[in-house]
Amino acid sequence: MTRQVPHARTTAFLDRSASRRQLLIGLGAAGLLLGIGSFRDRAFAQGLDPEMVLNDPGSPVGGNAKGSLSIVTFFDYNCPFCRRASTPLSEVVAADGDIRLVYKEWPILTEASKDGAVLALAAQWQGKYETAHTALMAQEGRADAAAMRSVLEATDIDIARLDADLKMHRKEIEEQLTRNLAIAEALGLQGTPAYLIGPFLVASALDKAGFEQVIKDARARAEEG
Repeated sequence: MTRQVPHARTTAFLDRSASRRQLLIGLGAAGLLLGIGSFRDRAFAQGLDPEMVLNDPGSPVGGNAKGSLSIVTFFDYNCPFCRRASTPLSEVVAADGDIRLVYKEWPILTEASKDGAVLALAAQWQGKYETAHTALMAQEGRADAAAMRSVLEATDIDIARLDADLKMHRKEIEEQLTRNLAIAEALGLQGTPAYLIGPFLVASALDKAGFEQVIKDARARAEEG
């Protein structure tokens, strides 16, 4: 996980099971589970509507748009841990078939990270957001602005239309990124990647087994009411 100094609150687990902690530790990263209640309290305190996390109309949505479980992913295209976790997350969402995946572009590492985020969001207007997202996540090494654009030019995205949509919708895109930043701050996130999986906030890069386990726990918690 790419992050700053750990926030004191992120050391608290709602789920205290040794097996869960062992799962996350076994993945080679500091796994952190926080309850959504804490997030809602902080969000309201800062004047942020928690529903905007799940239902912001500007946030791209993948998977099953009507899925019974939502996963919100916060990421940066220059974050190596985000890249590593991107493929297993996509595989789990596709195999499950009942997950709604909400993308939150959070470009915090480099100026080029924002260039990539802006281009990906502009691709929404031609229905190619996930094409752009997948291509940008497949990059290796630290990508500059030229590399971000080049990787999209190698896809079937209409670049001329992308540029036109970017020009037309630049204000909307900037506002979307500002909202994402506010949400991340309300959550107390310290870096990328981070995932809101049902009632859990996971501040860790997970592998396929890790995502599957937290998804299972999220559904079990929902059944408990």
